[in-house]
Amino acid sequence: MDIIIIIIATFGGLLLGGLIAATILRKAIEKKSQQILKEANAESEVLKKDKILQAKEKFLQLKTEHEKLINEKNIAITASENRVKQKELSVSQKIEEYQRKQKELTTIKDNLTAQLEIVSKKQTELDRSSKQHIEKLETISGLSASEAKEQLIESLKNEAKSEALAQIKDIVEETKLSANREAKKIIIETIQRTATEQAIENAVSVFNIENDEMKGRIIGREGRNIRALEAATGIEIIVDDTPEAIILSGFDPVRREIARLSLHKLVTDGRIHPARIEEVVAKTKKQIEQEIIEIGKRTTIDLGVHNLHHELIRLVGKMKYRSSYGQNLLQHSKEVANLCATMAAELGLNPKIAKRAGLLHDIGKVPDNEPELPHAILGMKLAEKYKERPEICNAIGAHHDEVEMDSLISPIVQVCDAISGARPGARREVVEAYIKRLKDLEELALSYPGVIKTYAIQAGRELRVLVGSEKISDEEAEHISYDLSKKIQTEMTYPGQIKITVIRETRAVNFAK
Repeated sequence: MDIIIIIIATFGGLLLGGLIAATILRKAIEKKSQQILKEANAESEVLKKDKILQAKEKFLQLKTEHEKLINEKNIAITASENRVKQKELSVSQKIEEYQRKQKELTTIKDNLTAQLEIVSKKQTELDRSSKQHIEKLETISGLSASEAKEQLIESLKNEAKSEALAQIKDIVEETKLSANREAKKIIIETIQRTATEQAIENAVSVFNIENDEMKGRIIGREGRNIRALEAATGIEIIVDDTPEAIILSGFDPVRREIARLSLHKLVTDGRIHPARIEEVVAKTKKQIEQEIIEIGKRTTIDLGVHNLHHELIRLVGKMKYRSSYGQNLLQHSKEVANLCATMAAELGLNPKIAKRAGLLHDIGKVPDNEPELPHAILGMKLAEKYKERPEICNAIGAHHDEVEMDSLISPIVQVCDAISGARPGARREVVEAYIKRLKDLEELALSYPGVIKTYAIQAGRELRVLVGSEKISDEEAEHISYDLSKKIQTEMTYPGQIKITVIRETRAVNFAK
């Protein structure tokens, strides 16, 4: 029983203590809340004052800016008003000036009108006196004024025409002389400044050996070695009684060079049999192909011809193993390139383009295949294929007149090609045969009736025929030219082409006494 009472008393004490503690805690919380509320009210008052001050400052700033803007606008308006006033003043002055000048012009106009009236009166009097004078002259001469005028005009016209014809003739003659003189000067200077070797290529190569015993090894058992060598190279190998020499005969210089180098390697190595021959010839062909490319590169570098297509470089190198009438084609092309550059520089043209065209003008002679086309046309097509300039392509195609010339480089290439081919020693031709061909040309033209003189010029590339004007008409001269060209084609052998010019000269002779 006591325990229960103790428990109840304890529980009641705890409950009372809890109520007291809760009351104290509530009062403390209320006190803290009131304190926080006071602090918040104080802070809000401070913030309110700050915001009011910031608003006042912003207002003052905006007011200042607005006043500044208004002042600037007022200044601009004042300046505009001043400008308008100045313009008004200027316009007023100009109006006054215009009115003053108008008055002056009116005065001048009145004066001019009065002077014109005086002049008109004097002109009328002058016309009347001139008419009277003309009537007196007509009476004296027996001719009317229009007839006299016509006679005078006709006389003056005839005199002016004769003087003009004389002057035109003098100008034409002077122009021809100066043109020929300048052309000869340029060609002579070009030839003099281009030094070239004089060498002649043959269709036969000689391979020297140390002794005649090597001939048997080259021929081989039953001739199998020499047959294998001929089949691999396409060259005829002549082994005869010539001491210590073997003749390599073939039209293609590249094949002859391959055969010569192959023989040299076989003889040096000592192993000569068909399999070895085929191996050596194949290697030599590759070596020659590389050498051709190197020759082409070296040639273009020496001449200063850049950015050439690699296939054109190969064709240029291949020219070393080609010849034209005994003249080495690469030497001929280099010579033409230098001549073209010199002549183009003398004429004020681009020497680099001329040199490029001169170097490439005969590439149609060394194609990999042999189409049925003239070499000039084939060379032009190759140049077009490898993106050469149009004027260079035209110069290549026109250097033998297969196509029409459309640039100044074309005639330069044609002339330089003729200079290189026609110079003494350039091409193989016995002097006696050369002179005989020229004489035959002249005698063939002299056989026609009415022909007075004939001249074979430009190394036999041109034949000039002089006929008598009293015996031959223009139509007959044309017929002689055509018939002579056909006769030369059928009866004579000659390189290139021959130009036939028939000249019928008419002279008008008068004597002044």
